[in-house]
Amino acid sequence: FYQKLMHVMVPAIIHMSVANFVNLLDNLMVGALGTAQISGVAVANQLMFVFNMIMFGVLGAAGIFSAQYFGARDTEGVRNVFRAKIWLTMVVPLLGLAMLILWDKALIGVFLKGQGDPALADQIMEEARRYIYIMLWGVLPFAIAQSYATTMREAGELRVPMHAGIIAVLVNLAGNYVLIYGHLGCPPMGVVGAALSTVISRYVEMIIVMYAAHKMEMFRFFRGVFRTLKVPAALIESIFTKGAPLILNEVLWSVSMAKIAQIYTLRGLTVLAAINISSTITNLFNVLLIANGTTVAVIIGQMLGAGETEKAKEDIWKIIFFGFAGCTLIAIVMAILSPFFPRLYNTEETVRLMAENFILAQAIMIPANSLCNASYFTLRSGGRTMITCLMDAGFNWAVTIPFTLFLVHETDLAIIPLYFISQTTSILKAAIG
Repeated sequence: FYQKLMHVMVPAIIHMSVANFVNLLDNLMVGALGTAQISGVAVANQLMFVFNMIMFGVLGAAGIFSAQYFGARDTEGVRNVFRAKIWLTMVVPLLGLAMLILWDKALIGVFLKGQGDPALADQIMEEARRYIYIMLWGVLPFAIAQSYATTMREAGELRVPMHAGIIAVLVNLAGNYVLIYGHLGCPPMGVVGAALSTVISRYVEMIIVMYAAHKMEMFRFFRGVFRTLKVPAALIESIFTKGAPLILNEVLWSVSMAKIAQIYTLRGLTVLAAINISSTITNLFNVLLIANGTTVAVIIGQMLGAGETEKAKEDIWKIIFFGFAGCTLIAIVMAILSPFFPRLYNTEETVRLMAENFILAQAIMIPANSLCNASYFTLRSGGRTMITCLMDAGFNWAVTIPFTLFLVHETDLAIIPLYFISQTTSILKAAIG
């Protein structure tokens, strides 16, 4: 069992660890430009995060069927699901692009209502717009690459997406070095350079996964996949019937996370920079938590597809416990190291202190969040998507957001204790999960 667990989990951990480490270096490079640049990129990434989660919701809804078709050895079923993914990921980027182009100032302005210097707010607005307009060019290749990569993972093959992802983030890092500061004859481009290198890396990742999918023997199910783009109407109906709550969840959850971040910024514009720093560091330590969810989706999804329900019921508790125990150890290391990471950024001391405490709060919550994540993917693998929607996004809108708004508007708590108290809602969510 643990050999199978490691076969799925280790490549996911390696991929995410490299990606998040390079993201940290990327963040540090932007962070050296100043507080306005850090904050501008943070706002832009909050908006891109909402779009990305909507796309992952669509892919996840289809992926429920991919994993089960693989378990049942239904190759044509897998091809049809992949075709559905391609169609769906063509529509979502167009909607996202339209929203960001039409309402960019309004969407960015939501995060700039906190106390602070109006000149700083104007500078953050400008940096965010410059960054996001370049990032839009990477939306389509990212969507196509994820359609291929998620199908590979649902087949239990995580090495190719891992290698493609690692190469892409290394390209991103090299691009940052050249474009942000202006090396090898290029002019310094600041946040525009950071966005441009990310876009280039997404095209690289798309090319690698497409080449592997159509050339490697292990991916025979991709052969002839484009002989037709027709998708059975019954499959589309099933994806939306079972997947609609999942897609709705990703939309509502991602918007809720952006809303929570926006509520924190009501305590001051500089909170944006601190959230950006802390989230980057937290992602570095959250790799086991996220990989554990991926493992649940692959292993339990395939067992259910093969009709091994009792075995799935037995093994899920082993996976949940393994993730909880590992995340507890990681949380201890993260808490110990929390004072050191913010010192790497070129920003005010108050921002560093906020970031340090935000990192500590996230470390304390990692074990609870691991239970939330594993529960979510367990329920999703079994097709109980309405329950996952209520537990995940529903909980944020019904509990976390009203509670955080109450803390902001009805108490005089400073941002650090307010953030700590707000994050404790994860414990209740874990118990429900």
